[in-house]
Amino acid sequence: MKWTLFVAVVAACGLVVFLATRAAHASIENDKKLVAKLDTEYQAAVEKNDATTMDRLLADDFILVTGSGKVYTKAELLEDARGGHTRYEHQSDTEQTVRVWENTAVITAKLWEKGAENDKPFDYTLWFSDTYVRTPAGWKYVFGQASSPLARTQKN
Repeated sequence: MKWTLFVAVVAACGLVVFLATRAAHASIENDKKLVAKLDTEYQAAVEKNDATTMDRLLADDFILVTGSGKVYTKAELLEDARGGHTRYEHQSDTEQTVRVWENTAVITAKLWEKGAENDKPFDYTLWFSDTYVRTPAGWKYVFGQASSPLARTQKN
């Protein structure tokens, strides 16, 4: 009788661990999908100079560091969007990868940007990493880092 009870308890514990692991995996997958969607939404907002959406997605202490070493704050990005200093013909990413660790998510992707900044044309591809943090208000984009533009042969 004791042996049967022991086996039943071990089996129950194994089932609990299996179900908890499965639920955690499902939660991580849901977080990955949600953060990927938010980052795609952010890129679309940048392309349209949609400062309202950018403001909603960016954390108040957001920082972007470009490949040239220039640092931008949330306020600076929103000011640029509202002023229409940068116009985009194309702003989309490929090769998007999302990794989640509890309340932090990092997206890495290749971004193609084409347009004009202060009437000066640009057309380049770069790699970026975007970091999101889960807050009481939901996921917020807290930090971005972009590479220098890739050589033309690396664009495709």
